[in-house]
Amino acid sequence: MGHVSKRTWIVIGVVLAIPVLAVGWWLGSPLFIDREVDEEFPMSAGAVIPDDMTRAEVEEEMEDAASEPGTEVGEDMPGDDGPVAKSIGQFEDFDDFHRGSGTATIYELEDGSQVLRLEDFEVTNGPDLHVLLVPHDNPGGSGDLEGYLDLGQLKGNIGDQNYDIPAGMDLSGYGSVVIYCKPFHVIFSVATLGS
Repeated sequence: MGHVSKRTWIVIGVVLAIPVLAVGWWLGSPLFIDREVDEEFPMSAGAVIPDDMTRAEVEEEMEDAASEPGTEVGEDMPGDDGPVAKSIGQFEDFDDFHRGSGTATIYELEDGSQVLRLEDFEVTNGPDLHVLLVPHDNPGGSGDLEGYLDLGQLKGNIGDQNYDIPAGMDLSGYGSVVIYCKPFHVIFSVATLGS
């Protein structure tokens, strides 16, 4: 077996360092980079969604119509037919490092669908954070998350945002909204839900 040159060792070191640095950046960068979002409450919240359209398509058409000159977005909509807040909770710090604040509200829309709305929301950022509905009303760790419903990846660690809840879900058995880091199995913040 021949002698391995110094140059070969340098090439091997660089090849091994690239994926290590990439993973390190993916894991560490969220700790000092904020992602801000500012979603409005869905304009289509009270709309009947036609069978051949998605809520996103209806939302886009309503936004286009609202931006037309001379179009007024109705203040005269009937008050009793709008979205109804079914449960609400306040995000709290999970520990000294994983901190969160803001409001989580589950709304039932006029068409019977449901949406989770986060408002005045801010949480410590981290890699691959997800929004979970959890049966436990105050989970103390990942062992208390059994039976959770994953509403998807957190859109931003700062700002107002909406998460669709799958159609037909009975949410009476869910007690909290949890911001959860999937790669490390760590809770970042919890909002206990109440009426």
